[in-house]
Amino acid sequence: MRDMIIGQYYPGSSLIHRLDPRVKLLGTLLYLITVFMIHGPLSFAIVTAFLIAVTAVSHVPVKLMLKSLRGIMVILILTFIFSLFLTQGEVLVKMGPLHITKEGLSSGLYMLMRLSWLVIGASLMTLTTTPGRLTQGLESGLGFLTKFHVPVHETAMMMSIALRFIPILIEEETRIIQAQQSRGADFHTGNALQRVKKLTPILVPMFVSTIRRADELALAMDARCYRGGESRTSLHPLSFSRLDRQAWILLGIYTAAVVICFIFRV
Repeated sequence: MRDMIIGQYYPGSSLIHRLDPRVKLLGTLLYLITVFMIHGPLSFAIVTAFLIAVTAVSHVPVKLMLKSLRGIMVILILTFIFSLFLTQGEVLVKMGPLHITKEGLSSGLYMLMRLSWLVIGASLMTLTTTPGRLTQGLESGLGFLTKFHVPVHETAMMMSIALRFIPILIEEETRIIQAQQSRGADFHTGNALQRVKKLTPILVPMFVSTIRRADELALAMDARCYRGGESRTSLHPLSFSRLDRQAWILLGIYTAAVVICFIFRV
């Protein structure tokens, strides 16, 4: 959990930081879609170049971006192994009943890359956007759903609270682990089942702390007479600037290039 980057904000004044949150939300959605449209080296190069360019413009440290992959390292390894051994095709290496195929190696590498690029791209959005701006952009971008009686404001508020709670829970986890270790607890020895059982002194206090914080937040919002809905206004209304319009054009060019590569399977 300490390696989780999604939900954390990296302060800065880069071009990506100054973009309208609605542009970043739609851009992230388009990027996630195009990641799964990769079917060849050309589309892979376009998506990778786009991610590198956006990361460089955002001025977010590369080490911080790569840190987001630690939390899903097990998933990445298992995905690669399953694709490697369970995909039929031209056999490259035989290992008893198991065999590695050319198609399995290609599929495993592409899937490994897709998941890595997906996590890094999602992390980049939250690292360059405060939870408040993210909520405001989400509520404004999905405002048309209110006509269908969808609680857009409440949903956006819940997402904002969830994102704000991620760093708090990480700090809480670190504090509890240090407190338990100071009392002689050992979380690094024993088999898998024993290690899971040793997590009880961590999970129970975290669960209690999370419920307590949620209750305190609800009481604080109620004491301030918080009411969501159409009557609420924003201190800093969102508006598209010249920079946002230029970002729209670049996103359109990037998406069109990946779609063309997907059609021609390159």
